[in-house]
Amino acid sequence: MTENALTADSAELAAWLRLALVPGLGPERQRKLLAAFGLPSGIFAHSRSSIAAVIGGEGADLLLAPCERTAVDAALAWSAEAGNHILTLADSAYPQSLLDTADPPILLYVKGDPALLNRPGLAIVGARSSTAQGVANAEAFARSLSEAQLTIISGLALGIDAAAHRGALSSGEGSTVAVIGTGADRIYPAGNAALAREIAASGAIVSEFALGTPPLRHNFPRRNRLIAGLSHGVLVVEAAIGSGSLITARLATEIGREVFAIPGSIHSPLARGCHRLIREGAKLVETAEDVLEELRGRVNTLPPAHARPRRKAASAAPITPSQPQLPLTPEASKLLAALGDEAMDIDTLALRCGLTVDALYAILLPMELEAVLVRLPGNRFQRLHKEGAPVRD
Repeated sequence: MTENALTADSAELAAWLRLALVPGLGPERQRKLLAAFGLPSGIFAHSRSSIAAVIGGEGADLLLAPCERTAVDAALAWSAEAGNHILTLADSAYPQSLLDTADPPILLYVKGDPALLNRPGLAIVGARSSTAQGVANAEAFARSLSEAQLTIISGLALGIDAAAHRGALSSGEGSTVAVIGTGADRIYPAGNAALAREIAASGAIVSEFALGTPPLRHNFPRRNRLIAGLSHGVLVVEAAIGSGSLITARLATEIGREVFAIPGSIHSPLARGCHRLIREGAKLVETAEDVLEELRGRVNTLPPAHARPRRKAASAAPITPSQPQLPLTPEASKLLAALGDEAMDIDTLALRCGLTVDALYAILLPMELEAVLVRLPGNRFQRLHKEGAPVRD
């Protein structure tokens, strides 16, 4: 594709792409150039000395080096495909919430509906190696909050992120946005490919990274700042100490977003991150209504509490165990009572039940097959609950 063949709009987009794709230039110097010279087409019309006065000689040399048009042309071709969009800082469709942050990307690749990026949103994030109860909580909260007209934003990771997206999609009337740490033409992890296609069809997938960018570790913290920036608040469902979800929560706090956390068992490593957030000022939530109550002062489109239909919705409070398909033996009932609502390793469970490990496995196996409980990594077990419990409206 030659420059002469481009329309005026695509020529300007090509200039934006050229600016964004300069290797080593970085977003800070990109924004300095935009502030000094206006649109990218104007930047490239200036002399080296003028550019160097703004971003230094090294930056000017990077900017004015011969342009490799292959990546620019590939991005223009991608944006011409149905459902694909590239939003620049100059576009009216660019998410206004990101303009309030210190580090907005100069362009975004969007697969799906870009209008969702300017709707009120709530991020739901958490552990990749989540518990069965954490997944159920994430799905139920996402469904209920999506029905309350919040777009659910997450990172398309395994575990809590994927559960949040699924919950929003299952509401039938809600929407979800996946912010990814790869190029918009790549899906990571591969196990979420089907989910990603569903999100692209009825929600949006967003990336600031060039097409073809692989899943590089240092890109995911940058992805997290966009999750926080696009949202009015961040709900952390499960998180270990040192989790990337805590990075998202910290970034949200720094830009004035609300942070919410669901408490868990004091014995669970995946509850410790949430408990730390609560000690540091995050709002402890047990129901979706707890989140909505806090956000109503910020989001005037949310329905009042009395206007929301009473139906099964999200609650992280203790809920009724699912009924097994087989009658529980006295030993199985004793085991469930000892297990409670926490995930427990086999040795601790054997000690509580007063049984040998071999005898315990004989009881656990049929209960696992009947989905009364689930085996977790580390040879731990957790009882399963029915998805969703009544919200305390």
